[in-house]
Amino acid sequence: MDNGTLLLVDDEAEIVKLMQIYLENEGYRLLTARDGLEALEIVSKETIDLMVLDIMMPNMDGIEACIKIRETQKFPIIMLSAKGQELDKITGLSVGADDYVTKPFSPLELVARIKSQLRRTRNYMGDLAAKQDEILIDGLLINSATHEVSVDGQQVKLTPREFAILEFLARNAGQVISMEQIYAKVWKEQFLESNNTLMVHIRKIREKIEANPRKPRYLKTVWGVGYKIDKEG
Repeated sequence: MDNGTLLLVDDEAEIVKLMQIYLENEGYRLLTARDGLEALEIVSKETIDLMVLDIMMPNMDGIEACIKIRETQKFPIIMLSAKGQELDKITGLSVGADDYVTKPFSPLELVARIKSQLRRTRNYMGDLAAKQDEILIDGLLINSATHEVSVDGQQVKLTPREFAILEFLARNAGQVISMEQIYAKVWKEQFLESNNTLMVHIRKIREKIEANPRKPRYLKTVWGVGYKIDKEG
């Protein structure tokens, strides 16, 4: 079971050994470093899902390491410190930490905070990926992942090739796309002037997504050039 890769950065061997037991028992792959410099080296070579970072360490402390890591990385960082003063928490959070745990701490509490941060990050990334799969233009919703299309909430059934044409135009909304470009993208072939296949597909798409295909709201013809879908707003 691999629930993700964690990096624990702390110069106290007892804490590292203790947390290793808890975290590996939860199915995490655990990497460890003794100071900020070692942490930076590991981050440059490994894909990290979350870091637990102590503040007080030799060579490079957690604050400086956090600042450098945040220049390139966005994974969650939980700060650890023996200090319990409000200023330390504010400093840690202000330089890019997502959470703060004061030593001595309960291993179960730290595990719970790690799970919470990972869950939040994965939910956010899932939502972001879902949004990137969707194109919404004035009531026309196209989902690239599910190949679903709806107009003002009403689902429309398109063939795979019709979907490919519509998606291509929608992803380039506001631009006039030539018949040659569409044919090359969808059919992977060179367009021939005598071939009216594309025009037939355009007509069928309009019949499915337009309230009035003769006066299209979405899929418009630019005579002598090609087709386009206007950007919303």
